Amino acid sequence: MTRLANHLTIGQVAERSGVPHTALRFYEERGLISSERTAGNQRRYPRTVLRRIAFIRSAQRVGLSLEDIAEALATLPQDRAPTKADWARLSKQWRSELDARIDALQRLRDSLTSCIGCGCLSLRSCSLMNHDDEMARFGPGAPRLKPAAEGGV
Repeated sequence: MTRLANHLTIGQVAERSGVPHTALRFYEERGLISSERTAGNQRRYPRTVLRRIAFIRSAQRVGLSLEDIAEALATLPQDRAPTKADWARLSKQWRSELDARIDALQRLRDSLTSCIGCGCLSLRSCSLMNHDDEMARFGPGAPRLKPAAEGGV
């Protein structure tokens, strides 16, 4: 029996994880997961890759970038699946960043409240669409693209 006999094919990993083949290849290119190659150059993944993929998908769901996820996974041994303790330790590190994102989204939501109902989105008066816009005095649209005869800049 060969050393890769207990490993999974890319199709098996895709089926069991619910992640498409293309995403698995992408994750591998980014160093998030790894495979070994058979003599025929086919990918074979250790079974622990399933937990690693679940870790990646969970981290993506909470809004982390692949760069953040890659940094976190780099702190873990490649030859074992991430554990609950690993997730707890890493999620503590992400908490302040996630809190800042939540705060920013809440402030954005609160700013939208006054505009959602009116529907004007006026480039002259809407703070969301034209906040501190120096070109506001030239009116709506793209005034620099208009010919000078039409009021362009």
